[in-house]
Amino acid sequence: MSDWTTMTTGLRFPEGPVACADASVIVTEIEAGRITRCLPDGSTRTVAETGGGPNGLAFGPDGMLYCCNNGGFDYVEAGGLLIPHGIAADYSGGRIERIDVATGNVEILYNSGDFGCVLRGPNDIVFDGHDGFWFTDHGKNDLSTRARDITGIFYAKADGSFMQEVVWPSENPNGVGLSPDGKILYAAETYTCRLMAFSVTEPGRVDLSAGLGGAGIPLYRPAGYKFFDSLGVEAGGNVCVATIGESGISVVSPVGELVEFVATDDPFTTNICWGGADMTTAYVTLSGTGRLVKRTWARPGLRLMH
Repeated sequence: MSDWTTMTTGLRFPEGPVACADASVIVTEIEAGRITRCLPDGSTRTVAETGGGPNGLAFGPDGMLYCCNNGGFDYVEAGGLLIPHGIAADYSGGRIERIDVATGNVEILYNSGDFGCVLRGPNDIVFDGHDGFWFTDHGKNDLSTRARDITGIFYAKADGSFMQEVVWPSENPNGVGLSPDGKILYAAETYTCRLMAFSVTEPGRVDLSAGLGGAGIPLYRPAGYKFFDSLGVEAGGNVCVATIGESGISVVSPVGELVEFVATDDPFTTNICWGGADMTTAYVTLSGTGRLVKRTWARPGLRLMH
């Protein structure tokens, strides 16, 4: 961790980092049910109280924050780590929310059941260049019934007019991102620890016959006892996947080769984003220990659509 600098501590399972122009970073605190701005001096300010389990975040074309709310996890604390553990007793349902950063107002843009879509645990989000966004549904594990949801990958419009499940079934997808040219959709599967690639044929559509098992082509899968969480894409096209268990970021080339592994000291390393004028400041959420850390990255991150 010698190359990492701790920016913020005391967060309650942070994820979904979004770097802002003022050098602050907005994150979700999933366990606390809130959106938090982390300032460069280490202080924090509450942006909004969402309840449930706010997870992935992205700015939309209207300047609003769009949030994947998973409805809430239960947690255990062990070995100095805060660890998700099944579905929350007060699970409030999966949904997509739109948040006004200036006022803290939270609007439910899409609920489970809208447009015939079942949302159990929306997780991560990325906007395309057509005022739409892709998002994953990681689902829920119900420990009382020993059941795990079968979930998918969705596409929706930012104005609330359309939502569709594009890929189903998917193996509990977590992180999602687009290649720099927008032609490849990437999704990281947690339990299989696979990075999947989907060929985007038009906005909100992928080639459903691309692979032996359907739409997705397995791009990379590491050996060992590891799990993939969220991801970010570099400007040059590498995919940076937060890797749980091994503790760090796996950098994978567009052809499926491991470029490098950047280690952290938290087994629940969950997400990465980039900021700064040259997009070489990487911010990573260390969720188990409740920290946001940063370092200079070897290559610039992809500047997101909004």
